[in-house]
Amino acid sequence: MALLEVRDLEIRFHTDDGEVRAVNGLSFRLERGETLGIVGESGSGKSQAVLGLMGLLADNGRLRGSVRFDGEELTRLPRNALARLRGRRIAMVFQDPLSALNPHLTVERQMTEVLTRHEGMGRRAARRRAIEMLEAVQVPDAARRIRRYPHEFSGGMRQRVVIAMALLCRPDLLIADEPTTALDVTVQAQVLRLLRDLQQRFHMSILLITHDLGVVAGLSDRVLVMYAGRACEEAGVRELFHHPRHPYTLGLLQSVPRLDTPAGEPLRAIPGSPPSLLQLPAGCAFAERCPRARPACRETPPAMREIAPGHHLACHLEPPP
Repeated sequence: MALLEVRDLEIRFHTDDGEVRAVNGLSFRLERGETLGIVGESGSGKSQAVLGLMGLLADNGRLRGSVRFDGEELTRLPRNALARLRGRRIAMVFQDPLSALNPHLTVERQMTEVLTRHEGMGRRAARRRAIEMLEAVQVPDAARRIRRYPHEFSGGMRQRVVIAMALLCRPDLLIADEPTTALDVTVQAQVLRLLRDLQQRFHMSILLITHDLGVVAGLSDRVLVMYAGRACEEAGVRELFHHPRHPYTLGLLQSVPRLDTPAGEPLRAIPGSPPSLLQLPAGCAFAERCPRARPACRETPPAMREIAPGHHLACHLEPPP
């Protein structure tokens, strides 16, 4: 049984301008100890999907579909039961550590509160556990620095604090939403290496949300590519990078620099813009930007199908060799 199984997830937001169709029929599985990277442009629905399965949608959001965690249907859980699950068995790391931390409270106060709330620990035992976790994420002189406020840490150290907080209760699933966006390249590499080491140490699964293909390549086992709220391709990370089949996936890979790109070959931007989520087209959402689109692509949305073992594709066109 998969640790996390999402089926036919739909998320809608009711606005003054109409209904925003943020996520449309998304399905995926996450196995125990595995890292699944969900990648796509801004507005593709990847962050709203994980906020939905965590029960953290905005008040005007509505969710339909199935989200099963360790065999339990999360969409039917009462709000207080879901809140107990969050932080204890499912934890989340957000892209901006400064906004995720309370600037008015010390790191010690924020970390020990997690343990007293979810684990029922006393303050002294909670402080010991918090220091141990800060040391696990390689915050130097943790016993002294735990008494500091968030603004007294660098961006990279704040992200380590946020990761330490997320792991205090030893969760089964860590959701990392753009965990390296605000960091420079050197610190990004350190955080990714840290996440890999912590995953092996605590035997947890990771759901990685990002638009950065380099981050996906460095941490993920499998990759799910999203466009306009739908999944368009899913495969193992090596398979996806070496044999991309969807025109959108290929466009993403051609738009970023790679070490194996021949010298002098220019990067290629994907022409056009994503469709409005208020007025999605009847067919494939990528058809207007796709150089291989045919009339059928504009009439019916393609279904996800398996084209090779572990490689799934949603495209009307025959996959290229």
